[in-house]
Amino acid sequence: MKEIVILVMLFGYAMLMPSEAAEYGVASISAPVLNTPDFKSIFGGTSGHTLKVDRCGQVRALEYIALPGTLFTILKKQRSGTVDIYQVETDEYTAPPNVRLYVDGRFIKLERVAAAPRSPVLPPLEEVLSALRAVSGSPYVWGGNVPGGVPELAAWFYKDIREGDKEWLTLAGLDCSGLLYHATGGWTPRNTGQLINFGQGVTIAGKLSTEIVNMLQPLDLIVWNGHVIIVLDRHTAIESRLECGKSGGGGVVMTPLSQRLAGIMRTRRPANAWPGGAERQNVFVVRRWYAQ
Repeated sequence: MKEIVILVMLFGYAMLMPSEAAEYGVASISAPVLNTPDFKSIFGGTSGHTLKVDRCGQVRALEYIALPGTLFTILKKQRSGTVDIYQVETDEYTAPPNVRLYVDGRFIKLERVAAAPRSPVLPPLEEVLSALRAVSGSPYVWGGNVPGGVPELAAWFYKDIREGDKEWLTLAGLDCSGLLYHATGGWTPRNTGQLINFGQGVTIAGKLSTEIVNMLQPLDLIVWNGHVIIVLDRHTAIESRLECGKSGGGGVVMTPLSQRLAGIMRTRRPANAWPGGAERQNVFVVRRWYAQ
């Protein structure tokens, strides 16, 4: 006897009801997660050759790239040509307020019951540091956390891609928190809104930049809501930095730690913990999360 599938149409979506066969999805490959269901307008456009970006060359519709094994709860689905687009939730990513998350159905495997969540294992310290150094020079990609990008985008959305454009069109690059997320195999939180409270706070309030530098350990995070800088060692920091309007648009760079911290403290003051309300303006914290 065939299973009955119930759909309720609302605002152009097919809402999944309890009798629907698939209520979960698991990313079978690296899966771009957008804040819009209109994947075709972002990737390829009407011509099959464009990528929808802002004035800084960034795909602001991209929230992050879910790693293989990421578990999604499916909330709604809609048809886009021959493809299903799913509105989803996942415990692996905290969306900004009032932002909905969408994934193209070709990137996921549907499941009737919840599979085991992805269980990343934190790599040893030296492996994380090595992974960070290895991607120095990678381009800045808003929402990016896969240095090699998502090659399936080229096959599914674009026509006749020039080789020189392939990396850009397939989201090959990293943003600031995506750099850390990549280096830890998806073990760390994916956005700075979580990293500001991640691990333990280092007591830095009222100290000079030279004093703070002497307190820092490898993989400490110099972070505020919007950006994170990672300590490699007592002398070096690494970050992925957006440089709108400059040649290349920014990317992953290593800089002298003392110089970078002194520059930050020209506009921000050190705090022991992330404050609330108006006090969070022009503040940064240091979070220690890796057990040395």
